[in-house]
Amino acid sequence: MKVTIDGIEIDVPKGTTILQAARMIGPKVAPPAMCYYTKLKTSGGYCRTCIVKVTKGSTANPTPMPKPVASCRTEVMDGMEVQNFTSPDLLEARKGVVEFLLINHPLDCPVCDQAGECHLQDLGYNNGSVKTRYEFKRREFDMIDIGKYIKLHMTRCIMCFRCVKVADQITNNRVHGVMHRGDAAEISTYIENVIENDFSGNVIDVCPVGALTDKTFRFKQRVWFTKPVEAHRKCDKCSGKVRLWFKGEDVLRVTARKDQWGEAEDFICNDCRFEHKRKSDWVIEGPSPISHHSVISQNQYEHLNEKEVEILKHQKALGFMNYDKRP
Repeated sequence: MKVTIDGIEIDVPKGTTILQAARMIGPKVAPPAMCYYTKLKTSGGYCRTCIVKVTKGSTANPTPMPKPVASCRTEVMDGMEVQNFTSPDLLEARKGVVEFLLINHPLDCPVCDQAGECHLQDLGYNNGSVKTRYEFKRREFDMIDIGKYIKLHMTRCIMCFRCVKVADQITNNRVHGVMHRGDAAEISTYIENVIENDFSGNVIDVCPVGALTDKTFRFKQRVWFTKPVEAHRKCDKCSGKVRLWFKGEDVLRVTARKDQWGEAEDFICNDCRFEHKRKSDWVIEGPSPISHHSVISQNQYEHLNEKEVEILKHQKALGFMNYDKRP
């Protein structure tokens, strides 16, 4: 079946979601996503950052959908037409979603270990507003240890539920989850220091913000001063394929390799992640392919979303819209 996204048509199999179809085309039209994770079943549908505007439902029923829909949960229909970056109304709506996500998030990027590889940081600068209208006290939590190697900073959490799904789907005996309801909801454990299973470290890799951090790496170095390389070792628990982060000859941390969407290619075990921090433990393959879209790499400290919205509004007022290129 065929779907057109921002003027680009693509054939996709039945059952493909709009987000998956957009990713097949590429980053040019793919919506941002904070909670969706390809390898985690039932992920998506929580953060709403991937909303899109469906201007034509299908060839059989061309009626537009009345409001933005979550692209990660909406399946493509034959003949569907979708606007993402070419719709000023949609960009305004996404800006509101980002504002809600940032309501309780602290402005501690200068001291946060996730800075430079934080999806929320990129989302805020690319799709957010210049300032917040929120004037009330933010939620605050004390940092806790939820395992030998993992520190939970719940104040930074955006409730994407990725870590809970990792614990459900790739570890034994999940011991943490969502406690309470509504604005009192939080990710926590019933008893501290209990997450000790072999794949628990993957909650660090899937967390899109700095809520779950590696205690062996905290405050040791900024990521843009490190050198990431691909490496592997023989491991009887996981694939053994990892990304090493060097400072000089020292291995500061070990993470899973990630694709262009920031998702782990293979989940790795705690032995590979925490117990092998010597260069001699690994077979080095070469430098890691690192995306240069991040705000750390090109000094993109400018509010791109607001500029795009203004450009699109001017184009609309002039009766002109270029569907082939983002402004």
